[in-house]
Amino acid sequence: MQLTQPNHQLPVNPDNARHFGMIIIGDEILSGKRSDKHLPKVIELLKARGLTLAYAEYVGDEPERITAALRRAFASGDVVFSTGGIGATPDDHTRQCAARALGADLALHPRAKALIEQRMQDVALEQGKTYDSGQADNLHRLNMGVFPQGAEIIPNPYNKIPGFSCGSVHFVPGFPVMAWPMIEWVLDTHYPAFFAKDRWLEHSVIVFGAMEATLTPLMEAIERDFVGVKVFSLPSVDHPEYGRHIELGVKGAPDAVTAAFAALCDGLTPFQVKLGPEMVRS
Repeated sequence: MQLTQPNHQLPVNPDNARHFGMIIIGDEILSGKRSDKHLPKVIELLKARGLTLAYAEYVGDEPERITAALRRAFASGDVVFSTGGIGATPDDHTRQCAARALGADLALHPRAKALIEQRMQDVALEQGKTYDSGQADNLHRLNMGVFPQGAEIIPNPYNKIPGFSCGSVHFVPGFPVMAWPMIEWVLDTHYPAFFAKDRWLEHSVIVFGAMEATLTPLMEAIERDFVGVKVFSLPSVDHPEYGRHIELGVKGAPDAVTAAFAALCDGLTPFQVKLGPEMVRS
């Protein structure tokens, strides 16, 4: 199976929109040995570009589950970032699972091979040693460049050991210092046409003395009357500043949000609720 372009032979969303997802792989996350830092960072990276994360999935180092998750990712046509499991130790399964999910063969990527060899030469030089390409551990390290056939590499500015892309599913290491700049590179290289900075707005207000169930008909009416606008309700019972309250708001294209928020506030009048601060996020 050839994957010579970012979306070649893989599904894309028919409405030309892009949905972004994540698969975070590793037993160390699920066991609590390490806390996941990728999810909040990717949300931040997407938000800076006017994009949002549609979903995230955590998977342990279990090949069957990883393969199933990747099959769903490939079939979705979404842009999916997969973190972790692309090393060359026995608990790293992601490369093999990606090939299995695609029905593709694994092959040593020539550019990845060159980058890994360059890294090993740099390390040998730093340590005052002579680089031996035939040394067993150096040969083993080349496994980190074995990807599903036709994959494209993702450059790694930290230590040159690349990640890889198969269509719109992008694989990076579990180390944040490597993964985050690699994800930024993917976004800025392959998806700038989908950036929506300054084309998205969120406007909300703190509401005191109301129940979500009471406000639900109003929320439904706003979504019905303002196509493309999403209404959200975030209740809190023990907020350190506002105590029990609901943050009620709308999000979407700025012009639509402005009109929808005005209608939302007008709709709150009959409920005789107390309103607190407004918040605007873009």
